[in-house]
Parts: sequence; structure tokens; C-alpha cells
Amino acid sequence: MTTTPLDASPTRPTLGPVVAAPLLADLTPLEQLRAGRMPRRLVQLVVGLWLYGTAMGMVIRSTLGLDPWDVFHAGVVAHADLSFGTVVIVVGALVLLLWVPLAQMPGLGTVANVVLIGLATDATLALLAAPDGMEARLALLVGGIVVNGLAGALYIGAQLGPGPRDGLMTGLVRRTGLSIRLVRTTLELTVLAVGFALGGQVGLGTLLYAVAIGPLVQLFLPLCVVRLDTLPEPGESS
Repeated sequence: MTTTPLDASPTRPTLGPVVAAPLLADLTPLEQLRAGRMPRRLVQLVVGLWLYGTAMGMVIRSTLGLDPWDVFHAGVVAHADLSFGTVVIVVGALVLLLWVPLAQMPGLGTVANVVLIGLATDATLALLAAPDGMEARLALLVGGIVVNGLAGALYIGAQLGPGPRDGLMTGLVRRTGLSIRLVRTTLELTVLAVGFALGGQVGLGTLLYAVAIGPLVQLFLPLCVVRLDTLPEPGESS
């Protein structure tokens, strides 16, 4: 099992004593299930994924623009007789199929991601109406992005596998040798362009999400990572 400090940075100098940060472990799907603290991790996974779908519904109802993948989802919804959440589930399952030639193995959290986020999005859209005033729409947009950042930190911190879209990115990085930045940017610009061509909504929310989501996840993640039980190293007896 290898671990990566959340605040690791090759260019940042260290001043004063180093304080240990929670670690994200690099685990196989089987190791994820054997890593302990399962009740806490399962609850955190489900809460995080449900909040993620809730946040998506909030941003949609703000009508001020969507993140790149949701622009794509909205574009598909414009041409298909399906709910937004159903499209999220179908696209997630199709993206998961792209893991096969990349030799990516999904974890429990990966499969849960495909299903729960779409269900939570549809539930939120059924309960939440679009506000009329611009102030209320902005508040809904900003609140949705903040909740999205917290939700992402919760389900990542549960350490039960990446979502299908993130796994596609890491699989392509491993197979092609290209940088994470290049692969991620290419994927997001591609789905954004296709979604916009299909009629998906691009606007202030698209830009704000792109600027804010990384720092928000980085802010919340140290509070959400579940410390795992130590796994035996290869060759050691358990």
C-alpha cells in the first residue's frame, strides 16, 4: 500500500516542523474492502455521493451555467426523453465501459457513484424549484458549488474507488504517459464542446465551477480522509 500526503508539493519549501496530514492510499479494489473502518467509510461514501447529486441539482436550478460534464448531460437531455439523473447514470455506465481497454478496475465506490449521484440529482430537481431573483439564483449557484466541493471530498476521502470519469482520466494518463493536466483538460473541453453543441447550458456557473472546485476539494479533503488500517505489505503474513 502506498500513500500520498494531501499537501505534498515538490516546489513548496517547508518552514518549521512538518505536521502529518491525512493520507490517501493507493489501493486495489480488494485492498479497499480489506482496509478497515468499513461502516464509517460506507456511510461517508453514501452521504458524499448523495450530496454530490444534490449539489448538481442546485447548480442546475440556478440556471446560470453548468460544469463541463453536466453541460454534456444537459445536451443529451435536450435530445432524449430521459430525466437528467437517468442520463447521468447512463453516461457514467458508458464511461465505466471505457475502463475495460485501459485495464482499470472499479471499486465499490465507483459503482455506487454511477447510481447514487443520478438518483440524488433527480430527487433534488423534483423538490427544488428554480428561484426568480438573480440574488437567489447566485446564492443557489454558489451554495451548490460549495456543497459539491464538500461532497467530492467526502466520497474521495472514503477511499472506496474513484468515480467513472476520474478513473477514465487516470487510466488514460497511465496508458498514454501524458500529464494529468493535459488529459483532464482535454476530456473536459471535449465534453463541454459536445454538450454545448447539443444545447447544454454554458454560463457564469461553468466558469465559477472551473475556478472554485479544485480549491474547495483541497480545503475539505484533509477533514474528510478516513485513516485506514495498515495493510500487510506483499510477502508479509497477515
